[in-house]
Amino acid sequence: MRQFGGNKVDRTLVVKGIGKVSVPPDLTVISISITSLSRQYGEAMSASYKQIEDVRAALADVGFIKSDLKTTDFNVCSRYENERDQDGNYRNVFKGFEVNHSFKLEFGFNTDKLNDVLTVLAKCEAHPRLSVEFSVKDKYAVSEELLVSAVEDAAKRAKILAKASNVKLGEILNIDYGRKDLRLVSPTAYRADERCLAAKHTVLDIQPDNVDAADTVTVVWEIM
Repeated sequence: MRQFGGNKVDRTLVVKGIGKVSVPPDLTVISISITSLSRQYGEAMSASYKQIEDVRAALADVGFIKSDLKTTDFNVCSRYENERDQDGNYRNVFKGFEVNHSFKLEFGFNTDKLNDVLTVLAKCEAHPRLSVEFSVKDKYAVSEELLVSAVEDAAKRAKILAKASNVKLGEILNIDYGRKDLRLVSPTAYRADERCLAAKHTVLDIQPDNVDAADTVTVVWEIM
């Protein structure tokens, strides 16, 4: 790439390239949240610990170990609620200390495994809140493919524009890429009532939709 220092480049062509990929998901991500509430801080923390152990024990029954369950958020706060007193006035009433603990569990996409995990968690005494997403394991490979696709798209557009304008493309003067975190998640949602999950049933052989992603680069060419 040419370095110009303080020289001004008058004749340039600036093109934004768009890269797109669509890949089948090969990763299941289950988000697990538990909440405990007690007027005593110590009791709230103890209850939260017991819930965590219940979740871990349930997952151990289907082949997972302690380190497979990753904490994504931990929060302890005081909960207050508005209540009306005998005079009809509202006031904040302390309800206790609330402990919120969130985790994620990831494993290769497999409907049987997913069914087993959801079933044991639905029967768990901790009654965790669950949500399921489908993603991809090798996010770096997807990001790399997007960049290659975006640069190729920019080059294709630049050639078309140069030909239409009766100019020739020179050297690439600059490539601008504002890297961003890609959310590589399938649009397919998996939902089921807790009572249904806890019952013995045959899971549908679902096939999540592809994970679609897009990214952009801006390329500057010298034109002659």
